[in-house]
Amino acid sequence: MKDKYTEINAKTWDNWAENGSIWSIPISGEEYAKAGEGEWGVYLTPCITVPHEWFGELKKKKLLGLASGGGQQMPIFTALGAECTVFDYSDRQLAAEREVAQREGYDITIIKGDMTQTLPFADESFDLIFHPVSNCYIEDVCHVWKECSRILKKGGILLAGFDNGINFLFEEGAPFTVVNKLPFNPLKMEKERFEKMANDLEAIQFSHSMEEQLGGQLKAGFRLTDIYEDRDREEGTIGEYIPQFMATRAVKE
Repeated sequence: MKDKYTEINAKTWDNWAENGSIWSIPISGEEYAKAGEGEWGVYLTPCITVPHEWFGELKKKKLLGLASGGGQQMPIFTALGAECTVFDYSDRQLAAEREVAQREGYDITIIKGDMTQTLPFADESFDLIFHPVSNCYIEDVCHVWKECSRILKKGGILLAGFDNGINFLFEEGAPFTVVNKLPFNPLKMEKERFEKMANDLEAIQFSHSMEEQLGGQLKAGFRLTDIYEDRDREEGTIGEYIPQFMATRAVKE
């Protein structure tokens, strides 16, 4: 069971999408049109939109949305002139991409795949990778940073969002009680607890250190150029006291 945790997570995201997750609702035709007129915003983390200057000129740039399905970001980048590819492991998230592309009449390359494996792209294929909060669903983050470096052109940009791990310390809901040690790794749990999570279609998530998140990018050949922190949208979370997420802009050296 444990060697198939990414399949569990794909099914979990299918389930969340069917139940109206805010990250699975495709943008409207009006939002798509506004993006083409220069009025747009996308998210790497829950609340703060990514600064436009992080992207540079997108027209005719080859852009990969890594674990970025849902029909929210790729349509905007397409409206801005980028040549987009989206890579995700959830059928429902990818279906949302097809829905918007068919509605608006643009081309996009849609690939289903598991980012814990070698990415199905040639070296130096992309100018920019957009990677919203998602590496909490995989055990080995450094593999992803290395693959991003491999498939980005020299001088290419990696925009990534991720959590800082603090959410994994606590059980949900106030008062906040520390219940786990970090790093949090479900693959090292007792079999019964892991299988309950899998059978309940709960996401199998992992905490990662800043050594993995930031240091991993540096070791993969990136130069960090900017960073910001963010919090949950929901009330009653630890985000009322401390940021739980960050976004980074990095350039392949």
